[in-house]
Amino acid sequence: MVARALPRTARQPAPHHSHPRPRRLRLLLASGAASGALVAGSVLPLGPLLPAQQARADDGGRVLTVAIRQSIDSLSPFLAQQLTSTSIHRLTYEYLTNYDPKDAHTVPGFATAWRPSADKLTWTYTIRGDSKWSDGRPATAEDAAWTFNKMMTDPNAAVGNGSFTANFAKVTAPDPQTLVIELKKPQATMVALDVPIVPKHIWEKVGDFATFNNDKTFPIVGNGPFIITDYKVDQYVKLKPNKDFWRGAPQFDELVFKYYKDGDAAVAALQKGEVSFAPNLTPAQAAALKSVENIKVNDAPGRRFYALAVNPGARSKDGTEFGNGAAALRDPAVRKALFQAVDRETVIGKVFQGHAVEGQGYIPPRFASYFWQPPDGQKIVYDPTAAARTLDRAGYRVDSAGRRTGKDGKPLDLRILCHATEPNDKAIGKYLQEWWGKLGIGLKVECLDNVSDPWQAGDYDLAFDGWSVNPDPDYVLSIHTCDSLPATPKDSGSTDNFICDKRYDELYARQAVEYDTAKRATLVKEIQSRLYDTGYMNVMAYPNAVEAYRTDQIKSITTMPEAAGNLWGQDGYWSWWSAVPADRASSGGSGGSAATGVLIGTGVVVVAAAAAGGLVLRRRRTTAEDRE
Repeated sequence: MVARALPRTARQPAPHHSHPRPRRLRLLLASGAASGALVAGSVLPLGPLLPAQQARADDGGRVLTVAIRQSIDSLSPFLAQQLTSTSIHRLTYEYLTNYDPKDAHTVPGFATAWRPSADKLTWTYTIRGDSKWSDGRPATAEDAAWTFNKMMTDPNAAVGNGSFTANFAKVTAPDPQTLVIELKKPQATMVALDVPIVPKHIWEKVGDFATFNNDKTFPIVGNGPFIITDYKVDQYVKLKPNKDFWRGAPQFDELVFKYYKDGDAAVAALQKGEVSFAPNLTPAQAAALKSVENIKVNDAPGRRFYALAVNPGARSKDGTEFGNGAAALRDPAVRKALFQAVDRETVIGKVFQGHAVEGQGYIPPRFASYFWQPPDGQKIVYDPTAAARTLDRAGYRVDSAGRRTGKDGKPLDLRILCHATEPNDKAIGKYLQEWWGKLGIGLKVECLDNVSDPWQAGDYDLAFDGWSVNPDPDYVLSIHTCDSLPATPKDSGSTDNFICDKRYDELYARQAVEYDTAKRATLVKEIQSRLYDTGYMNVMAYPNAVEAYRTDQIKSITTMPEAAGNLWGQDGYWSWWSAVPADRASSGGSGGSAATGVLIGTGVVVVAAAAAGGLVLRRRRTTAEDRE
């Protein structure tokens, strides 16, 4: 699902509109810092380090501390869209299915088996009988049915993941171990419903889902491998192992997500042993840490893309236009010329310093069946001379002062939203000023602590954008449909940047109902081709997951995929659930290696997974990462 969405008063928060809504945040990438002539990558000096002691909780237990740089948008799984928040929800609530850490194929979660009817319009799930809520109540099919029905009937409960239930006609629980979902039309994501199941007996007491952030009463009742026990805004989230988790309890006695606004501060904390793990390292930080004893750097292909997003003219479903996006960007010729003047090789080499691969399509190469690249005749290559010709032919002339003018005769000056804590944004912003300046186009790089308010209000021309993609691309594709626009300017939709294109919507609707995996993959590639041609999104890079952890605190931990994958922001809970403390031998039972704990479905489960064609996606962004 990629994630995102909230009240207008909250997007990190949200725009200035009066009607309060859940928050949606922009997800950012922090996996590479710029260096060279334009920006120097920062890193703290590394002196000799003493072995860190295993961190201890107040009760003397072992603590695994993860440095985070993204605020929690909401602890309500109905509202959360940022990567940090949704990652925490993966740890605390079960989904119907999960993804195997080896290759991301569908495996049982809250459901142990599933089967479709002959017409694929009714799906029956067998709910496991060995799951219970952390307050001791049994977790049953009734909880799942209530969760889905709430999302179907209350728009404020559909903010985070509503695209998954929009096609549901009816959801029932005939008995505690049986869940039945009836569809309006076929839906390809039925073994990839990335929706946290919540306890009915707790959530049915909630009044306004738009404002309830689930952050006042602890511990928070869940049925995942961890239980949230405490939370302080922009300080920390604390979790304890769920001793009754059906797959086995985690081996660390406490998991803490500790907030750092500054990346260098997080790295310093890692060096001192104050944190066990730090994600989103800059190239300079990663290079310096590779030589440090007791610290292991993980540099693997990621599941994210890094892009420029164009404001196509913000509007709501009722047709009302709002915001102050530049009118010139509604001209395809202007968008094409701008992208003809973006040197991706420089972005990869100078900014990401090789810790990324060149971007083109919307889905990263990690997801090979959906990965798309434009053929030579379609590909927009770096060619400043061609960019100037494109503008000339479209009527955008250069005046005597060397400034490119619009059709109204005024200088063509643009703005781009930049995250203040993101070195990549700042570095690339300087390059864009240079490249576009040669075309006579002015660019103001607006670096803000909070980009969500102007973004959701449509008060921007361009913005640095990025998403973490899940194995199934439906959600990350859905955020560019007309249906994702806000109902009115006062509302919050799930849209990424207000794109509404009829041809795109037609292709999206076709892939959503296609169960044949090969045919669906072809449609997903056609969708990416259409999005590429519109010029509303310019995917510049697929950043690596560059992260590090202390080997004197963490003995072993599972990446996803296991062969060469990421630890932070996984499609599942494998990393933190599998982590083994350095001073404890692996028990092989509870916790241990995720590979030993994964249950592989058989029979109808395997058939259903193949028929539905797969896996799912997610999340979003804000200051140093993205949500899923």
